[in-house]
Parts: sequence; structure tokens; C-alpha cells
Amino acid sequence: MREANSAIGITSLVQRAQAGDRAAFEQIYHENVGRVYAICLRILANADRAQEMTQAVFVRAWEMLGGFRGDSAFSSWLYRLAVNVVLVDLRAKKRRTARVMVTDDLSVYDRGEATPAPGSTIDLERAMAQLPEQARTVFVLYDIEGYQHQEIAALLGVAEGTSKAQLHRARRLLREILER
Repeated sequence: MREANSAIGITSLVQRAQAGDRAAFEQIYHENVGRVYAICLRILANADRAQEMTQAVFVRAWEMLGGFRGDSAFSSWLYRLAVNVVLVDLRAKKRRTARVMVTDDLSVYDRGEATPAPGSTIDLERAMAQLPEQARTVFVLYDIEGYQHQEIAALLGVAEGTSKAQLHRARRLLREILER
């Protein structure tokens, strides 16, 4: 019964927000910001960028709210929007960095991290952050967010086999990282 009330409540909030009620959208924001931030953080592995992208997601959600028809749960629509906003940003970043490769600051390549003591706790988030971008993205979308390879392939603009290969690579690299 509580889920039904919750669904009715979010539907009402969305309808009010679609009509321009900023207070309703603010409530939607507060109810969903944590989950959207977690998705952004897992894909980006950078807290500052995840914070920026979380804000970008909600700006985009406000702009696109009129297009939400209610065919799926609002949270599904919002989380898919979050993934798309982050992926578009990653593609843009990739295009920008492809144009510029000169650097005098080699400190970005210096890991300098001490090896954790045997038996210390496992930090999966930190391990995921060490994965290459494409492998991390596929891992988060498949194993954490529950997307299927066909959906991931469409989102990333790659073949389904590439998605599967990247997932396999991510899992293998995670095992290696966590075994250290």
C-alpha cells in the first residue's frame, strides 16, 4: 500500500512540476538527488565531477519534464536521463582531450598511493575508480544499474559484443585490483 501511495505522490509531484510548480520540483530533487549522485559518481569516479553532473541532470530534467509521459516510473526516466547526461559529457570530454595532449605536469601519472596492509577493508568504489573509463562505465551500467548489454550498446554507441568484452575486462581488472 505504501508503494502505491508513493507512486501516487510522485505522480502528483511530477504533474505539479510539469505545470511549473518549482516547489514540487524541489521536492522531486530532494527525493532523488542521492541516487542520481551515486550513479554519476560510480560512472565518473570523481566526486567533484559527479556533483557537477548531478546538478546538470536536474537542470536537464527540469527542461525535459514536459516530455515525461508516465509510460515508466519517474525514477526510471530520471536515472536513464542521468546516465545519458553523464555519457554525453564523457563523449564531449573525450573529444576535447583528443585535441590536446601536451602537458608539463607529469604528477597526474604518479600513483604515489601506498599499498594497503593485508587484511584491510575492500573499497569497491576506489577500485572501480581505477578502471579505464569505458570498462568502468559498462560495469556500472550492467552490474550496478541493471542495464542489459543491448541497452548499454545503444547508449554508448558500440556493438553489443564490445559491451560484453568491456564488462569482462572490468571484472578481471577489479579482481586484480582487489587482490593487491
